[in-house]
Amino acid sequence: MQRRTFLKNTAAITIPFLVGFSLEKTQKIRIGLIADIHKDAMYDADDRLTSFLKVAQKRKPDFILQMGDFCQPVPKNQHFLNLWNAYPGPKYHLLGNHDMDGGFTREQTRSFYGIQQSYYSFDLKGFHFVFLDGNDPNPKPWAGYNRLLGTEQLSWLQADLEKTKLSTLIFSHQTLEDPLYGVHNAKEVQKMLENVNEQSGFTKVIACLSGHNHTNYLTQINGIHYCQINSASYRWVGEQYQRVRLSEAMDKQYPILRNTIPYKDPLFTFLEIDPAKGLIHLEEKVSAFVGPGPAEMGIVQKVNDPITAQISGFEMEY
Repeated sequence: MQRRTFLKNTAAITIPFLVGFSLEKTQKIRIGLIADIHKDAMYDADDRLTSFLKVAQKRKPDFILQMGDFCQPVPKNQHFLNLWNAYPGPKYHLLGNHDMDGGFTREQTRSFYGIQQSYYSFDLKGFHFVFLDGNDPNPKPWAGYNRLLGTEQLSWLQADLEKTKLSTLIFSHQTLEDPLYGVHNAKEVQKMLENVNEQSGFTKVIACLSGHNHTNYLTQINGIHYCQINSASYRWVGEQYQRVRLSEAMDKQYPILRNTIPYKDPLFTFLEIDPAKGLIHLEEKVSAFVGPGPAEMGIVQKVNDPITAQISGFEMEY
């Protein structure tokens, strides 16, 4: 099948790809995704998470995934975590860089969340799903947050992908697309994934989905799709654009908000793999900015890093 890409009403992107021809898939797979809620920075994080969980309980996806920057492992966040834990279906975590804010270790955050591994994989209905931890220690000297897939994790990923015969989706907090704003060794990871596809004889690794950048972007690199899922809560714009958007009292309680553009309604999405139609579909969700948006503030938009209060719907055809 030839690859073709087109826009549909500027909101839907269709990208064909090849899947292992020997696989028998007859059941739909549905996944609920929410990224970058930032409980410790967002005044209504509980309501945003509850909105997602209510929709998920109604739709009953095969599993839900929070894609990192969820909450710090502190007692005051136990109620927030309890909301997540009360969801009756399968649910999984990714570790975000801000989940260790306050000097906490990954081990402490994992213990708080109740998870044993920060990277793992499993099979479901004829597909393979991989979940990575982009918070391995950076090479020294280094300033800023950890954003690396270390040697041990890379070796595990290589073996995991070589072992599976199934078409694969990869999830990570930091994007595997851009080494500047995502995983520092993204190019090394991309080369590994491309080699796996070449050696497999089909597009085994279909797509890599991430959060972290609070943007809404889809691209393709050497036959693999890289999709960034927007934040559930806001977009960071920095001190040069800061302003009080809610109230003086709220601004004092959540000072980080003055450097952001919050979204009025929570953003989350549901991914569906439909073997009968040969489609992977990401559901569109549109919100609005609280207060002036980037255009009114004179912020120049970047094509590969849009500031937008939405998650675009797109389809991947196979």
